[in-house]
Amino acid sequence: MLQIRNVPDDARRALKARAAARGESLNAYLLTVLTREASTPTVAEVLHRAASRTERAQGSAVDVLAAARGDREAPGRERSRS
Repeated sequence: MLQIRNVPDDARRALKARAAARGESLNAYLLTVLTREASTPTVAEVLHRAASRTERAQGSAVDVLAAARGDREAPGRERSRS
C-alpha cells in the first residue's frame, strides 16, 4: 500500500489525463510509472557497475587501441587500399 499526500491538483489532473489517454486507471498508470522508475538504475549504480567491470578487466581499452594504432603506423607496413 502506498499513499501520496498533497499532490498538487494540476499534477493529479495531468496524470489522470495521461492514464485516460492510455485507457488505464490512474492507479494502473501510476503503478507502471513507479515500476519503471524503480527498475531504472541511478547514475551512481551505473558508475559502480562500470567500475566493478573495469576492476576485472585484464587490460585497458586505451592500451589496446594504442597498440593497434602502433601496428598500423609501424614503418615498412603498407596500407591496404580498398
